[in-house]
Amino acid sequence: MIRDLYLPPEWAPQSAVMLTWPHPHSDWAPILDSVEPVFAAIGREVAARERLIVSCFDGTHREHVRAVLAAAGADLERVDLYVVPSNDTWARDHGPITVMRDRRPVPLDFRFNGWGGKYAAELDDRLTAALAEAGAFQVPPEPVDIVLEGGSIETDGLGTLLTTSECLLAPTRNPQMKRDDLEKALAECFGIGRVLWLSHGHLAGDDTDGHVDTLARFCNPHTIAYVACDDPEDPHYEGLQAMAEELAGFRDAAGSPYRLVPLPMTEPKLNDAGHRLPATYANFLIINSAVLVPTYDDPADLQALERLAECFPDRQVVGIPSLPLVHQYGSLHCVTMQLPAGVV
Repeated sequence: MIRDLYLPPEWAPQSAVMLTWPHPHSDWAPILDSVEPVFAAIGREVAARERLIVSCFDGTHREHVRAVLAAAGADLERVDLYVVPSNDTWARDHGPITVMRDRRPVPLDFRFNGWGGKYAAELDDRLTAALAEAGAFQVPPEPVDIVLEGGSIETDGLGTLLTTSECLLAPTRNPQMKRDDLEKALAECFGIGRVLWLSHGHLAGDDTDGHVDTLARFCNPHTIAYVACDDPEDPHYEGLQAMAEELAGFRDAAGSPYRLVPLPMTEPKLNDAGHRLPATYANFLIINSAVLVPTYDDPADLQALERLAECFPDRQVVGIPSLPLVHQYGSLHCVTMQLPAGVV
């Protein structure tokens, strides 16, 4: 049955993936040389399979980005570069979330307030509208007066939303909305019929208030890959064990337990101040015919790739060295936003 309103899962056919490229006016300035190769690798793999839309700070920056992508071997025939200035680079959270309405894609432009006012976000909040004005989208985005980040929600494509109460119920997002209000608003926006709330699980160094895409991800309507911790000495142990128990209690749209696939934790990755960074294999990106998985120069990389390959037998699993990304407290999924078929 075709529903009038439908939030497609990430594995649905895509027209493009968005990147907002790091620039000298962002927090990436001190480590641009190390982080740009990560963006270039992501861009190369995306452009081999679908279009790549890149937001650049200004004209000079656009030519620089073009040269970096060319040097990385990206198919520039599939790359669209737009001059749209940004505060930062987290396209997952300032990009549009696309629904299908009466079988047509509609990008929804939610408000973005820098993860509850932690960071400046005026340019990022306007980025989707600015891209539309520049001609990036085939269909115009619709503004939605709710603060919501793409990294905070997951869908199975069958009317189920997976999220965390720590993030969506944070008083710095939508303080006027209680849990019931949010569930009603999410149903109206996305056509979803139920919300699965995780109340446990958090990664040290995460500054998003617990985005679900750092913790647990749908791989298909019946499978969830999640970050697991088996070391009782690790500070994450108690919270992630409790999260695993919550996941075990959830049921899929047909009423059956989910197939749960544990993903390993990396060895602790620390910044120069000695603080732990949120390196997570759950932050993978599903694109047409492939899955891009962040790797961290860690002994657990191979195991993570193997377990995700089991979850996606019909797609190529590609590791992307992503350790520089976690130095700004995000990873591969966080810097991307997929655009379903028909948007571009």
